[in-house]
Amino acid sequence: MFPTLTSVQTLQANITSDLLMFLPELAVIGGLLTLLLLRLIPRFDRVHLGGVAVVALTVAIFAIGYQMHDGEWPGSYFGGMLTSDAWGGLVRLIVLAAALVTVWLTLQTGIPDRDDSADFYTLVLGATLGMMLMTTASHLMMVFIAVEMASLPGYALAGFRKGQRQGSEAALKYVVYGAAASGVMLYGITLLAGTFGSGTLREVALGIAARGFDLPVLAGLALTFVGLGFKLATVPFQFWCPDVFEGAAAEVAGFLSVASKAGAIGLSGRLVLSLHTAQADRWAVPTQIGVGLAVIAMLTVTFGNLAAFGQNNLKRLLAYSTIAHAGYLLMGLVIMTPLGAAAVLYYLAVYAAMNLGAFGVVAWVRNATGSEDLAAFRGLVQRNPLVAVSMTVFLASLLGLPPLAGFAGKFQVLAAVYDAAKEATLTAPPGVGTVFFVLLAVGAINTALSAYYYLRVARAMLLEEPTSPESLPTHPGIIILCGVLVVALIAAGVVWEPLIGVTNSAAEPFRIT
Repeated sequence: MFPTLTSVQTLQANITSDLLMFLPELAVIGGLLTLLLLRLIPRFDRVHLGGVAVVALTVAIFAIGYQMHDGEWPGSYFGGMLTSDAWGGLVRLIVLAAALVTVWLTLQTGIPDRDDSADFYTLVLGATLGMMLMTTASHLMMVFIAVEMASLPGYALAGFRKGQRQGSEAALKYVVYGAAASGVMLYGITLLAGTFGSGTLREVALGIAARGFDLPVLAGLALTFVGLGFKLATVPFQFWCPDVFEGAAAEVAGFLSVASKAGAIGLSGRLVLSLHTAQADRWAVPTQIGVGLAVIAMLTVTFGNLAAFGQNNLKRLLAYSTIAHAGYLLMGLVIMTPLGAAAVLYYLAVYAAMNLGAFGVVAWVRNATGSEDLAAFRGLVQRNPLVAVSMTVFLASLLGLPPLAGFAGKFQVLAAVYDAAKEATLTAPPGVGTVFFVLLAVGAINTALSAYYYLRVARAMLLEEPTSPESLPTHPGIIILCGVLVVALIAAGVVWEPLIGVTNSAAEPFRIT
């Protein structure tokens, strides 16, 4: 568990190759350090520094793209603290893309202003770095460090709007919930590391396979998943999400809803599926852990959809939608199959596009009307048809209507659950197949339930009379953003194969051989 002379020498010998694998993170770190240094130079006090973040994230995306195109994933590096594989590569790409879209959106909406741009984008890049490390962490120590690196900048971003009482309250709630969740998670990590004398995920997984799921193991895993449940906003750790999203700027809420969830799904998938692949029995982990996670997924998706029914603030409505989608993502993980893992990645990629698009429209409406409530969206098609149609596409995709990518994502998750339920009925211990079939039914029913609040917003935009007859001007950058995201959702919904090929490859590390 502790470094030895041999391990230090090995680390030094491999430092060059390790840094090459770490190149995407180095690009983000370079952008972060550049922002901090420019902040110290008086000449740049009045210069908007969003371009620095755009360059850093673009370079990181190209680095990830090259690694994925090359297709060679060496495995563990930096002494086993991080892992280079297709799973981490794709999730990091989603995180970086979400961060880049967020930065582009903020450049169009004017949040932050020039004076605060260096601080704001430093926090965005810092949170992005933490989320990237979450997806590649292969040691319990790195798991905790990465979660904290992703969380701390998020607390500051939630309360970044100066002079806004709601923002300060949101940040305080976020900090209090986050600190409690981190403390519980650290206790679980300590319990696991102490039980097996190692913090490496692979060694812990093999130790659990040999020892079995006794009380210390189950307690350690349960407490560790508390921290991940907080990041995913699953029941019963979802209470912070609506208040934080409502108090934060729409741009920040969109970033937290997508990038933070991608990092948490990447880490959750690595933990759950690593435990699964270490077992000789196909149904050991699904029986001991998967059934409990399935119950949490069902409660999460049901609570999120039902709580969204009465919301009039669009950020709060989308917050409950985010909770519901966390349940859908969790459904694909609990069955612990490569097909389920691939479906989760597909769903996560399209979720990033449609949710960031929806929050982007909310930010634009806020700037144009001064309100984020449903009343501001009434008759929007008469005041700005392009934005209204784009928002309708985003909501329809979130609902899961064909031929949009949201339908493709939900279909793949539910199809994977159906296949796992049939397999479990034949080969798993009694009850597991029934739980998976119930999980499938809950997912399908909740898709129908969510139609109420998504179509309610669409109805207000398309069928109701506007509160003001004046047209709303649109910044070209907003039109470009909406257009790109709409085209991506339609293309991915009509032609599934390219993205499916990528997600299937990314799920290969978790196939039991």
